[in-house]
Amino acid sequence: MSTSQIAFLKGHGTENDFVIVPDPDNAIDLSPGLVARLCDRRAGIGGDGLLHVVRSSAHPEARAMAAEAEWFMDYRNADGSVAEMCGNGVRVFARFLQRAGHVEEGDLAIATRGGVKRVHIAKNGDITVSMGRARLPAEGVTVSLDGRSWPARNVNMGNPHAVAFVEDLAHAGPLSSVPPYSPAAVYPDGVNIEFVVDRGPRHVAMRVHERGSGETRSCGTGACAVAVATARRDGTDPAETGTPVTYTVDLPGGTLVITERPDGEVEMTGPATIVAEGLIDPAWLEAALG
Repeated sequence: MSTSQIAFLKGHGTENDFVIVPDPDNAIDLSPGLVARLCDRRAGIGGDGLLHVVRSSAHPEARAMAAEAEWFMDYRNADGSVAEMCGNGVRVFARFLQRAGHVEEGDLAIATRGGVKRVHIAKNGDITVSMGRARLPAEGVTVSLDGRSWPARNVNMGNPHAVAFVEDLAHAGPLSSVPPYSPAAVYPDGVNIEFVVDRGPRHVAMRVHERGSGETRSCGTGACAVAVATARRDGTDPAETGTPVTYTVDLPGGTLVITERPDGEVEMTGPATIVAEGLIDPAWLEAALG
């Protein structure tokens, strides 16, 4: 990999922030170690994760989706590990494509490891992502912390989530490490854990520990998982009522609006912002690779 010049951008969706590396031809070898260094908030650029922007036809994991989606979101967690999906990341990814002139307002498709996601960029700036259908595996877990325990609903939005309803978001503690849960075998590859409280009719608030990143200011797939789990708890499952249900989900970094339709499709609407762009210093990059 050439260390002469690598461009990057920084963006966020409800304060879930990302390093963005445009690489249409998939020419940059982003090793787990390099990704972790780029996402380091003190010694790197800093972010909850990294969005590697690649043409689907140029990436072996996305070539089968190239006919449906020109661009592939090769998403990495802050620790360098590969992730299936990131809902806020999709919105920021779409905003980058718009900024770069690859797409305009309206509809587009983005390939992810969780499948092709349909996206709509509205004139008012909000971005809606069709997140697919939630899967609800029967096996749940119990989350335990500081002498308290809560049953957690197993929801898969292309990546795994455990949704626990609590009395107070402070009960989740600092979320600097993975909250203990059992049985561990339910999530052999780890899990995103959401703690949820009610704010009003069809209105909840949450905190989340994201697998591979720790507590983040927002999590799009987590907000979707929370809305789906809350609808089941409230008896408003659209598949049973025949009526779409919408929940407002407050996160530390902002608010997302989640709608689940009778066919099971989950849509997420929220903002996405690009805040900076620049070049990675070649000397820093060479040292990071060494």
